[in-house]
Amino acid sequence: MDSIDLNKLIAGEPRTLARAITLVESQNPKHQRESKNLLKHIFNLKKSSFRISISGAPGAGKSTLIEALGLYLVSRGRKVAVLTIDPTSPISGGSILGDKVRMEKLATSPHAFIRPSPTNLHVGGATNRTREAILLCEAAGFDIIIVETVGVGQTEFQVKNMVDAFVLAISPLSGDSIQGMKKGILELADLLAITKNDGESESLAKTTLHDYRESLQFSHRSDQWTPPIMAVSSLNMTGIADLWDSLQKYFSFKQSSGTLEKDRLDQQVIWAQDLFWESIHNRFKPKIENSTVQKKILKMLKSKMNPEQVAEVIFKSISN
Repeated sequence: MDSIDLNKLIAGEPRTLARAITLVESQNPKHQRESKNLLKHIFNLKKSSFRISISGAPGAGKSTLIEALGLYLVSRGRKVAVLTIDPTSPISGGSILGDKVRMEKLATSPHAFIRPSPTNLHVGGATNRTREAILLCEAAGFDIIIVETVGVGQTEFQVKNMVDAFVLAISPLSGDSIQGMKKGILELADLLAITKNDGESESLAKTTLHDYRESLQFSHRSDQWTPPIMAVSSLNMTGIADLWDSLQKYFSFKQSSGTLEKDRLDQQVIWAQDLFWESIHNRFKPKIENSTVQKKILKMLKSKMNPEQVAEVIFKSISN
């Protein structure tokens, strides 16, 4: 891969940005060295963005909601980057889904950039290079960066530690189904959007909206923010302006309270910790998978040592 032209990246040239993200995602040692150098150059660029995550269970309408919001924003002069995190194919290693196909209208806008990335079997709802991709999009001049996660799970908190606002997209549900939502994922939400508020599902969407407003309490939040709950229709573009207005209010709230700066610093601490553990993993993985070590493990297991004892012995032997 040719080196990345920093000037073209900062100018927002789409192909250069795409190649830069490919570079930081690469497992090639040469590419990894180049990506570290690139990230060092862009890390302190005085550019800012509003980083938003949109999550939700499969079928909640995340992609159509992102496209509707993206189209609304680019029509108002904003530059929008969408990082869509897809499940990884165990065969090819690539993204199973193609979000450029799912966001055809937004993909044609010269003010939008859409990048599907595989999870690489990484837990937490994001890839292990989402943070770097966010920085690259920011360096390229995109002032709104939207991260679409794989789905809802208890490890979804990881993407919360990469963004400024976490939006939970919810399909119209019966009242009893609210109790089935994982409490943890609801606690992460800075805003809840009841989707599909149109056509045959409009009545159910309004009922769901009422039920959530009646049932949910957010008094646990230490920042005194009460997450708005609203119904939207990506098909009719209704509620999209209100969604963006609420997101802006939350961003302003975080800025004025000082939590935006604090959160971003805390996120960098977590990022550094993750990179530390990644370095440890990369250092010891080849040693663990060494055939001699594998034979030693089998020998100890056959001698009736339990896995915990074996792990302790192996750790001491390879860490010296």
